Amino acid sequence: MLSQLDALAVLGVDAYVVRVEVDVSSNFAGFSVVGLPDAAIRESSERVRSAIKNSGFTWPLRRITVNLAPADTKKQGPLFDLPIALGVLIGDGQIVNKHLENFAVVGELGLDGEVRAVNGVLPIAIGAKQAGKTALLVPRANLAEAAVVEGLDVYGIESLADAVELLTQGQREPAPYEVPESFLDQPDGDVDWSDVKGQETVKRALEVAAAGGHNVLLIGPPGSGKTLLARRLPTILPPLLMSEALEVTKLYSVAGLLSANQGLVARRPFRAPHHTVSHAGLVGGGSYPRPGEISLAHHGVLFLDELPEFSRDVLEVLRQPLEDAHVTISRAAQSLSFPARFQLISASNPCQCGYRSDPQRTCVCSPPQVRRYMAKISGPLLDRIDVHVEVPRLSTQELMTRSVGENSATVRERVCRARAKQVQRLAADGLTCNAQLRAKQLRQHCRMDDAAQNLLKTAINQFNLSARAYDRILKVSRTIADLDDSEDIQMFHVAEAINYRTLDRKLAV
Repeated sequence: MLSQLDALAVLGVDAYVVRVEVDVSSNFAGFSVVGLPDAAIRESSERVRSAIKNSGFTWPLRRITVNLAPADTKKQGPLFDLPIALGVLIGDGQIVNKHLENFAVVGELGLDGEVRAVNGVLPIAIGAKQAGKTALLVPRANLAEAAVVEGLDVYGIESLADAVELLTQGQREPAPYEVPESFLDQPDGDVDWSDVKGQETVKRALEVAAAGGHNVLLIGPPGSGKTLLARRLPTILPPLLMSEALEVTKLYSVAGLLSANQGLVARRPFRAPHHTVSHAGLVGGGSYPRPGEISLAHHGVLFLDELPEFSRDVLEVLRQPLEDAHVTISRAAQSLSFPARFQLISASNPCQCGYRSDPQRTCVCSPPQVRRYMAKISGPLLDRIDVHVEVPRLSTQELMTRSVGENSATVRERVCRARAKQVQRLAADGLTCNAQLRAKQLRQHCRMDDAAQNLLKTAINQFNLSARAYDRILKVSRTIADLDDSEDIQMFHVAEAINYRTLDRKLAV
């Protein structure tokens, strides 16, 4: 007897329907899976056999053939265990269900019949709804993740017997759709902006960067507070929008980074890979491409500490994602794109020993050594970093002070007001912050008075700025004007933005 169920598989960050066809015939006993399964799916025969026996059902001593359609797409992972087991039971006549066309089913089986969590349930739930399914069976541990999809009845299953009971009796309420707004706005209480002593100029630069989503390079000697500042930047960033939270959660779901019973990712991601990270670790890859660090930092912060210590080849792969906000990974069998709209925050010593321009320590690096050290960061990559700011060593008085500066909540309120202006201004273009402005929007929204234009013209000539650097200064100037609640960009807004191009000014000398 032939039975058919629908499951879903994940390709990149999106899901597609897989028809699970199970034929139980009277030929010699055997079990085979076709439809380009990977090793985990081929091994499902032993998991399904033991799960069926240990759940109180009978394993049919007949020929069982499983087809996963479409047959020309590679399938991977153990998420087909549950639909295969249900297909075997239906094909053998042990259970009867007339409404399977409305259901989609996913789940890994343990030998005792337990249904275990799988990766990618959020994109699976979204894909099931888009495919016209009205109900979805998922492991109980993935229930909160799938329940954020409105308009889909989601049921959490604990065991194979539990799934059979639901399909045959159907007397159960689906999980409620509920996403409390407060869940999307939970600042981290362990770190705060007020933890940082002194460095008012740097904190102002980071506030501007947070308000406009700009990339930042912090340059200073060891112990000046670069890492401390970078790790507190997320505390002043605006909360995730609902659409952004869904995109981030899809990526973390596919990567298997969601904890059990976790729903939406509530905070903007903060990723800080070690400088030994590989190409694949940073941008994604593998035989079955998976998202890398830049995609896991989507709508959040990618922090690269000790930037010149990273391999130059690895850093160069950042150039295209910084411009396009996505990364495409091509393999022989397929090409997949992952979103990568992240805010790059990087930190660097000014030289190899770290004490160049430090008034209290003597630098032992020769000029050629300094040039070689800084040359590890290419000019095109530096051009894509909007804000270069020096982080000086703290004075003894600043270090010993007991006074507390502004806290994260106060700074975040100003940042959110400026970001709200940008969201409203750019809503028609589908953009959310000034860092995303393209040529058309720059002409439309970056109006300057004559004094500001003259100052910018002088800076371009004096510092030999590239066209990309010119655009970056315009974007930062627009953000400073938004923080100042000004419709037009004025001269002092441009002056502050030019002041944040430390490396351009030094290279021009």
